[in-house]
Parts: sequence; structure tokens; C-alpha cells
Amino acid sequence: MDFSLTEEQKMLQRTVRDFATGRLEPVADQLDEAQEWPMDNFRMMAELGLTGLTIPTEYGGSGGNTDSLVLVLEEIARACASTCDILIVHVSSCAKTIFNYGTEEQKQRFVTPLAKGEKIGAFAVTESEAGSDIGSIQTTAVKDGDSYILNGSKIFIASGNVCDTVVVFATIKALGTRGMTAFVVEKGTPGFSISKKYNKVGMRAATNAELVFEGCQVTAANRLGDEGQGMRICIATLDEGRICVAAQAVGIARAALERAASYAKQRVQFGRPIAENQAIQWMLADMATQIDAARLLTYRAASLHDGGVRISRESAMAKLYASEICMQATIKGVQIFGGYGYMMDSPMQRYFRDAKLTEIYEGTSEVQRMVISRAILS
Repeated sequence: MDFSLTEEQKMLQRTVRDFATGRLEPVADQLDEAQEWPMDNFRMMAELGLTGLTIPTEYGGSGGNTDSLVLVLEEIARACASTCDILIVHVSSCAKTIFNYGTEEQKQRFVTPLAKGEKIGAFAVTESEAGSDIGSIQTTAVKDGDSYILNGSKIFIASGNVCDTVVVFATIKALGTRGMTAFVVEKGTPGFSISKKYNKVGMRAATNAELVFEGCQVTAANRLGDEGQGMRICIATLDEGRICVAAQAVGIARAALERAASYAKQRVQFGRPIAENQAIQWMLADMATQIDAARLLTYRAASLHDGGVRISRESAMAKLYASEICMQATIKGVQIFGGYGYMMDSPMQRYFRDAKLTEIYEGTSEVQRMVISRAILS
């Protein structure tokens, strides 16, 4: 087993760390407060080639594997979890999904502009009655000649209010329980509209919106994969997405640890820095150990995924553990900051609010436990 990074990976990590620290971190609080989708951040990531990670160069991408993607996501999440969320959805959920299941024509038409950052991607499966239970989606697709007519709505869609290209899942009822099918819907398609924008607790700059499809006509050329293949596509996308969220959680937790350690060395009580108190030292030690364990679980899942191994269990383990220790780390961070940690001008409060979402999206912690237990018992 080799846990060391290659020289190329180290260079990528340093480059993104400098970028995230110098360009993303200074504006993160401002964007969070304004709930403003960070177009400037997105454009800068595109210039660095980050919007094309894991996509081959012949389709406008910058190449690389999942192991490189998780390195990038951790560094970006440490600076701005909202920007990291946007990159996860754009690359892993949208561009990579179309690349994995699209035709050559679809790759050229959709993946290339996404990889170059010329278009913004989104992924739409969640509905009011289909959250964890994605098989219960009610959005329908009815064949009409060389097209499909989509009707329904999707909620909580990240980048939904700004997306140009969105992977949408609908059910072809004529196929019964196996009717879930994926489509690529473009901005401006008649019958496709954006409804309300949500007011979130955390990752507020990664804006979410409701998407509505009313008699939305999508050509058969925009169907992704075969009819009825949607569930397979969705689950495979979520497996990879969970690795990405695990990396995001590690980044947020690392930010909390670094800020807490720095503050503990500066904060003086009873005549000495609180970092000299064993209670604080042990909290920091637990945080550091758990973050490292979460990172290793994430690296393992990414490495197996790059090796072509099915990683439903491993990605669920990484996402479950990383998201829960992320929440714990930010709680401890607030505690170390004391009263100041509970103030809205504290750096810790944003990490605390952002952390909670990692336990919910791409499958709740309860869903991850279902996936893991089923793998154990099968």
C-alpha cells in the first residue's frame, strides 16, 4: 500500500491550495451572507482547468482521476464549501455523468462546453415525494414521435437558478417500475422554467432552486442512455458523488481544526493560552485523528473507483464517516472559540452551518447506513 502522493498530485494540491487561500477564502463570508452564486469563482476555476477535471482533454477537459479530484475538492472546501459544492455538481454530477453515458455526439455537444466552463451544469432527481427514495419520482416522460414530453418539478437543485445544462430524471410510465430514464435539458427549452430560490442554512452561495417542467419537449437525441436505464445512471452518479462530498467534509473539518488550533494558542485565560489546557489539547487531537481517518477512507474509495471497482459500500462509508466527523469537528471548534464561536462574525459559524449539509445531500447518513448494512448482509 502506497499512501504517498505523486509529484504531479503534490503540485496540483499546492496550486489549488494557493488559489483557494488567496482568491476564494477572502470572499467566502461575503458570498455566504449575500447568498450570491459565485460566478467569478467559477470562471477562475475554469481558467485553472478545474471545471474539466476527470474529463479527457479531447472533450475540453484537463484529465485526471477521482483521486486528483478529491485532493482539489478538499482544498476548495477548506476555503469555501459553497464553491466546492458547485464544482462537485458541475463536474461529478453533470459533466461526468454525460461523459460516462452519453453518445459521442452528446459528449461533443454537452461535455466540451461544461468542461471548459462555458456552460454551468446541474443534476435534478430530488422531488417533494422522492428524496432518499429516488425510485418514487413523479416527473413523467411521454414519447411523442422523435421527442419526449416532460412534466413535473424538481426541488433543492444546486445551481438550479443559473444552470445551462441539467441532467434530469423522469419516469416513462409505460415501462412500469423500470421506467426511470435520464435526459439532458438545456436552458431555454420551451416548458422548462426556474421557480423559487431557496433560503438555506449553510453553503448559501451554492444557490438552490426548484425546476419546473410543463409540457417540456426534449428530443430523443437528448436522452441519456437507454430508456429505463435512469436508475442505474443515477445510482452510479451518487456513488461517485458521495466520494466528492466526503472530500468536501474533510476540507470543512480541516478548516475548523486549523482555526480552532490557531485561536487556542492566542486566547489567554487564567494567565495562559487555552491551548495549554489538556481538555483543549484532547479535543484538537480527536479532531485531527478523525479527519485523517476520514481522508484515508475517501482516498481508498477514490482509488478503488479509479480502478474500476464498484464502490457503493466504500463511498457510503467515506461519506458517512467524513460528514459526521465534520459535524463533530465544527461543534468542537465552536466550543473552543467559546462565546465568540457563537457570534455571526466568527469564522467558525460558517463551518458549523456548512457541515450539516454534508450529512444530508447525496444521501443522508441514514441512507449511507442502509447501503453499508445491505452490503454486509448480502
